[in-house]
Amino acid sequence: MDRMRLGVTLLLAGAVVASLSVQSCSSGKTEAAPVAAVDPVVRGRYLVTIMSCNDCHTPGSFYGAPDTTRRLSGSEIGWVGPWGVVHARNLTPDTATGIGKWTKEQIVHALRSGNTPDGSQLAPIMPWMNYASILDENDAMAIASYLKNLDRQPPGQKPVGATVGFPPPPAWDVPPPPKQASAK
Repeated sequence: MDRMRLGVTLLLAGAVVASLSVQSCSSGKTEAAPVAAVDPVVRGRYLVTIMSCNDCHTPGSFYGAPDTTRRLSGSEIGWVGPWGVVHARNLTPDTATGIGKWTKEQIVHALRSGNTPDGSQLAPIMPWMNYASILDENDAMAIASYLKNLDRQPPGQKPVGATVGFPPPPAWDVPPPPKQASAK
């Protein structure tokens, strides 16, 4: 009889515990903690850092001593290649020497299409095509004040200052000239 009483007591206790467990899981709604909105400027700085914009656009970076007081104000090193000489431009909002006259939408357009507000194409050394497909609209807008175009020196002009040279592409990488219609 004691065994039977013990079994019934344990069975009842188990039923009560199971009932309370189910009730505690199904009653009361749990809400996810609200996610704080990220400041676009903070997000943009983060993206510019992990995308290594500072490496090319901050003076002294190529010498191993970036001048952080002139962050993103352009590089003194030029890249020499089949495109001519390209210097990483000043990305600060300075209207005279930087990108201060560009709107955010123009910056995003340049980042996504490789075309500047005046219609010129970004230099091949600027990896805009790598960013165009991976950045969503919010990220592109967040870094709009950072990723712009590169100042150019046309082919044939003598470079000023230190440069890094890139050879022309091999013949098999050069696109064929456009076919011209024959005159009849």
